Amino acid sequence: MGTFANLEEARDYFAGDVFAIENGVRIEELKEDSCLCSLTLTEHHRNAMGAVMGGVIFTLADLAFAVSANNDHHPTVSMTATVHFLSPVKGRQLLARSRRIKNGRASAVWEIEIRDDLGTNVALFTCSGFKL
Repeated sequence: MGTFANLEEARDYFAGDVFAIENGVRIEELKEDSCLCSLTLTEHHRNAMGAVMGGVIFTLADLAFAVSANNDHHPTVSMTATVHFLSPVKGRQLLARSRRIKNGRASAVWEIEIRDDLGTNVALFTCSGFKL
């Protein structure tokens, strides 16, 4: 199987990731070795202190990993994930850009950089996946 034919095909496929999609994550761009996902923030994404919930950032990065790692239609699931929260969100939108580090026969490693729309470096997410 090849990569997704276009962005709409990827969006249709990942519409099944209901948690991420219903919380506002959107696939904006898809390339062979990267993707860009976005999330427009609402009060729904805030914690009791008014900051963006860590799980929101994790969910955005996790979908960026899934889109990237599964772009070759070889089902891939997360094995490990690490997130480094670097700075509070200052903007109104989050952007997650993935970058392939390794795409082997049985495993893959991706790095996802999360920034807000003001350019704030919010988090760095690294995920390894196992190809089923």
